[in-house]
Amino acid sequence: MDIIAPCVVSLTWTLADAQGGLIDELADPVEFFYGGDDLLPKVEEALAGQAEGFEARLHLEPEHAFGDYRSELVCFEARALFPAEVEPGMQFEGLPEGAVTPDMPADAVYTVTEVYPDHVVLDGNHPLAGIALRLELKVRAVRAATADEIEAGTLGSSGLAVLDGQPPDATMH
Repeated sequence: MDIIAPCVVSLTWTLADAQGGLIDELADPVEFFYGGDDLLPKVEEALAGQAEGFEARLHLEPEHAFGDYRSELVCFEARALFPAEVEPGMQFEGLPEGAVTPDMPADAVYTVTEVYPDHVVLDGNHPLAGIALRLELKVRAVRAATADEIEAGTLGSSGLAVLDGQPPDATMH
């Protein structure tokens, strides 16, 4: 089966930064919805019309991956707004109730970068923002999408989610 929207592709990959530093390696195939929200546009473009067994090596500049790093998406919030166990690397969907930083996107996923006695530093950038990426991928399988998958436009539970513009599912609620 050729890769045409909508369908589901099973991929394996190695993801590295521009200097070759390993970011992620997906050895076991993970399914992604092709023609929806699961893959970056440049990845979909490379996969278009291909089939099982296709391999590609892509270089993705930040504007084709997760965007440039935006310092205005970094903010400081009171330590008291967070759970006692807050630590760098934790992620939160949106700012905590009582946050006072103006003009921050309410729907962003914020990563805790530093914790101080009086405040917590939050970064609303995607963890890979500002980074050029090297992606080596292989199509392991292609299948027709189900009606539910087509309606959703995503598989929603696809492994690492690095290629869909969302950070990994390590969020706190």
